[in-house]
Amino acid sequence: MRFLAIAILAAVMLASLFAPRLAPYAYDAQFRETPNAPASRIFPMGTDDIGRDRFSRLLYGTRVSILLAPAAACVSIVLALLISVPAASRVPGVGLAVSGLTTICLSLPWLFLFIILRAKLPLNTDPSTSVLLTFGLMGVAGWAWPARVFAAAIREIRQSGWLLQAQAAGIPPWRIALLYGLPHLRSIAAAQFRVLVPAYILSEASLGLLGLGVSDPMPSWGNLLQDLQHPDIVRANPWILAPLALLVIVMICLELLQSPPEASL
Repeated sequence: MRFLAIAILAAVMLASLFAPRLAPYAYDAQFRETPNAPASRIFPMGTDDIGRDRFSRLLYGTRVSILLAPAAACVSIVLALLISVPAASRVPGVGLAVSGLTTICLSLPWLFLFIILRAKLPLNTDPSTSVLLTFGLMGVAGWAWPARVFAAAIREIRQSGWLLQAQAAGIPPWRIALLYGLPHLRSIAAAQFRVLVPAYILSEASLGLLGLGVSDPMPSWGNLLQDLQHPDIVRANPWILAPLALLVIVMICLELLQSPPEASL
């Protein structure tokens, strides 16, 4: 099952990377004479209400959602690593202050911050700007929980016996950090990355469904799911469910990769 999940994710990634070559039309190309057209040879998944090819938009939307979510996760991991060092500091008051800041960030209603941000943006905001703001804000907002995990790991490292032996042997602190500390944190960072990526994909889908994520005409899984609010159109063209089906499949594959190998047999 894990190999199948890897193969599916690799296929989705390749399809998103080569979307300009695989898509028969541009994501914003309009065929206004054929709005809400059913699936056909010309339009494999039909068209939307203003005549845009759904298959092309799905390929481009997959590229936005599945490639930028890992980028946002990397931003969160880097910020968490930078903040976790003073959080685990032995200097009186520093660790407590950073821990308090982390708690505040975890308790903030980020959905309302997105609403405020979108309200401040003009209606003619460039789609690429909305993409960067959506995933950038998710990356900046998601550092708090990984920072707690990293801070706990750094405290554990400082109390370990091998660190005391390395210090007693006269090894410089920078060498200890590079050769021994970073490999330990690298495995924790990889685990946090695997957790954050599906969380950010689902967050973008939720925001796009509410109209707070990537703005039209740039497609993403979030704003493609907005068509599900019209049951009559869904019954007429079941291909509208394709973004939801692809989202569910990707989430299942990511969950299989997070589970131990024996759990997915």
